[in-house]
Amino acid sequence: MAQQNNNQSDTEVGQLSFERAIEELESIVRRLEDGKVPLEESVAIYERGEALKRRCEDLLRQAEARVQKITLDAAGNPIGAEPLDVE
Repeated sequence: MAQQNNNQSDTEVGQLSFERAIEELESIVRRLEDGKVPLEESVAIYERGEALKRRCEDLLRQAEARVQKITLDAAGNPIGAEPLDVE
């Protein structure tokens, strides 16, 4: 797994796929749990982790909004779809 670039901006985080964002977030968690990261770097990668977490949450919300509920007729046959109610 590649080393983090702690100077990456939130804009760059906004371009990451869900899979890449979660992979990088997991890497940050491992590094922080290891406890061998200097304090200043720990704060920087924690902030990056927060941005990655928000990106993953946004992507999940977008995916949920696209999920559709299939409607069935009285015989149980699919007759169409309607958007999933997202709160």
